[in-house]
Amino acid sequence: MMALPGGRHLDSIPLPGQRLHLMQVDSVQRWMEDLKLMTECECMCVLQAKPISLEEDAQSDLILAGGPGPGDPLQLLLKRGWVISTELRRIGQKLAQDRWARVHSMSVRLTCHARSMVSEYSAVSRSSSQEMGQIEKLLMEKCSELSAVTERCLQVENEHVLKSMKACVSETLSTLGQHFGQLLELALTREVQALVRKINASDNIYTTESTTGNLFSLTQEGAPLCRIIAKVDGVLCLADILTDDSHSEATRAEAAAVVAQVTSPHLPFTQHLGSFLESMEEIVTALVKLCQEASSGEVFLLASAALANITFFDTMACEMLLQLNAIRVLLEACSDKQRVDTPYTRDQIVTILANMSVLEQCASDIIQENGVQLIMGMLSEKPRSGTPAEVAACERVQQKAAVTLARLSRDPAVAREAVRLSCMSRLIELCRSPSERNSSDAVLVACLAALRRLAGVCPEGLQDSDFQQLVQPRLVDSFLLCSNMEESFV
Repeated sequence: MMALPGGRHLDSIPLPGQRLHLMQVDSVQRWMEDLKLMTECECMCVLQAKPISLEEDAQSDLILAGGPGPGDPLQLLLKRGWVISTELRRIGQKLAQDRWARVHSMSVRLTCHARSMVSEYSAVSRSSSQEMGQIEKLLMEKCSELSAVTERCLQVENEHVLKSMKACVSETLSTLGQHFGQLLELALTREVQALVRKINASDNIYTTESTTGNLFSLTQEGAPLCRIIAKVDGVLCLADILTDDSHSEATRAEAAAVVAQVTSPHLPFTQHLGSFLESMEEIVTALVKLCQEASSGEVFLLASAALANITFFDTMACEMLLQLNAIRVLLEACSDKQRVDTPYTRDQIVTILANMSVLEQCASDIIQENGVQLIMGMLSEKPRSGTPAEVAACERVQQKAAVTLARLSRDPAVAREAVRLSCMSRLIELCRSPSERNSSDAVLVACLAALRRLAGVCPEGLQDSDFQQLVQPRLVDSFLLCSNMEESFV
């Protein structure tokens, strides 16, 4: 994944097929396309920067020197952007090591890539704006300045002079990175706006389907692209797709996937999602309907993931979900193996329930739909394959199930039902047996909190030893006791 300077990558939701049916490129074909772009250091490094370095890391200099296919400005920006971001990072590393020959040769190569990106994008894009033209000029000026100053550093032997010049190089590199980030964001914003306009203007279902798939691909590139999609009101055009039954289920699921990525609680921004509130009720209603009518586990996962993220984004969504009987839809789906058959999907469901459980009226709906029994089952979530991703998902399910139970047990009726279903016994087992919770501290804390909430309502359900060790002490003391506990096989 490529990220703008200062950006953070986004860990996407694990999906069985990741993409529904779009972008299914043969792996050998993709390898051959990438192979064409792989080359050793450009001849410019020999012509302008003296012989190629023979240092031990010279073999790591295989880079993308070519460009993407013609007429594809987004891919051009992403590939060139990744190359330049990588070069900037590596120049900074070599500068910190005072390896001036490497710094200079890489600075020259960086200039080549920046010039290539500017010229190639100008050739395939629409007319450039004045702002972009100014930043392009500033970027190329800083590239030339960096090459010149690093070349002068090669001739300096005085350490004090070199130290002062190093500060100058560092400042130039930082400014260059800022100009590059500004230029790349402007260009990407422009292209994403074009995609959104294409979706809004299209009456062709296939065009809408493929363009929505392109938007989803962009969300996989990291948080900066998600922020750009939100900034240009991409979520609003997705709302139109979600609420239009003329679109196929696959297209609506793809739109749900984009909503899930853009509204992820892990993203470091929310200021550009203000317009999302205007369409939130329509989007939430459409997502609940998509969950209810989903024909596959993948479609249900995408729709429920979007709902889960929205409940983090705004508490009004939880009230909307109550009004839409979402609890019934989600709990009924749990008994349908075609829709809910993985810990990843149950993670989304229990996330929604945990966020909704802060509402007092949620408890009665949970009891009415036998939700306490479902939550009890989630406390026993186990991985099938043992892969790290699945194990982590199971831990999240157990933790959130305990959190949900603790919140709902404010209502005595829920607490009594939980005790009747032997939830306290399971919570004690999770606290005392590290293997049951995969030695997860987060699950332990959540289970201790839930156990203490239930014990406050029904203390008679606990043995004296459990009360004295798990309930009576301070939470931190019980935590330390359980986290250091050796399992007994007697």
